[in-house]
Amino acid sequence: MSETLPSAIEAASLDETPPRRAALSNFLVGSLGHGGLMAGGIVLAAIILIALAAPLIAPHDPYAQNLARRLIPPVWDARGTWDHILGTDKLGRDYLSRLIYGARISLLIGSVTVLISGTIGTAIGVCAGYFGGRVDAVLSYLVTTRLALPVVLVALAAAALVGSSLQGVILVLGLLLWDRFAVVTRAATQQIAGSDYIAAAKAIGCSTPRILLSEILPNILNPLIVVATLEMAHAILLEAALSFLGLGVQPPLPSWGLMISEGKQYMFFSPWVIAIPATALVFLVLAINLVGDGLRDVTAPENRN
Repeated sequence: MSETLPSAIEAASLDETPPRRAALSNFLVGSLGHGGLMAGGIVLAAIILIALAAPLIAPHDPYAQNLARRLIPPVWDARGTWDHILGTDKLGRDYLSRLIYGARISLLIGSVTVLISGTIGTAIGVCAGYFGGRVDAVLSYLVTTRLALPVVLVALAAAALVGSSLQGVILVLGLLLWDRFAVVTRAATQQIAGSDYIAAAKAIGCSTPRILLSEILPNILNPLIVVATLEMAHAILLEAALSFLGLGVQPPLPSWGLMISEGKQYMFFSPWVIAIPATALVFLVLAINLVGDGLRDVTAPENRN
């Protein structure tokens, strides 16, 4: 009996799939079977690769001006040339090169904004959901106050005060877009705060920071990732709106919103100067939203509408 018992336990442990490996396998299978997630992931991955390889694939210097070649139409136009596939802008700068480098600006603003706002919102939401009581009341009042403020108007006022620059736009958006992180993490933390493993961690003497970082935070990562993708798209659109109004990224940086703003006076005679960056912006935001929606469906199919 003493010899067969260890072998039986070993066989059982070999037959049992580790929970993390099983979860990863289910996630991969679900992702591959989700058309929206795959389509958005492919487009987003392509844009990220283009942004990373911008110095290698851009045919011209995005800042080089040549007034003699201003407003050349794209190659599909009869007056177009293969030297400038997507044409040139009002200062003779190659539009394809500026579009490629503009992807860097949009992705940088989206990712850093999500990092800042996600840190703030997650800290507020986890503390409110775990401690409850007066802490929850105070932090919930803070979230309610933030939700009462119109994002675009506050962003315009803050950008005007801070100054129009890439760093200023990132700082303003990062300090404004944390509310959804706080709401989601508060609800998720409240659901798991009374779980057995949290009670076990308290029983063995784990400190509160260790419980928050090691027990609660890893178990709310799925909704956090979904919110992060949606807020990244939101930040990119807000940056484009601020740049269009002249309070965002300033020339000569090749922001897509700024490219649309610079081309609005030529929209009736050279419509490609608006159509090209606007199309790129639509594809990027759509891809991010598809990825976020797909991740929600794969990780939490019971919450699907």
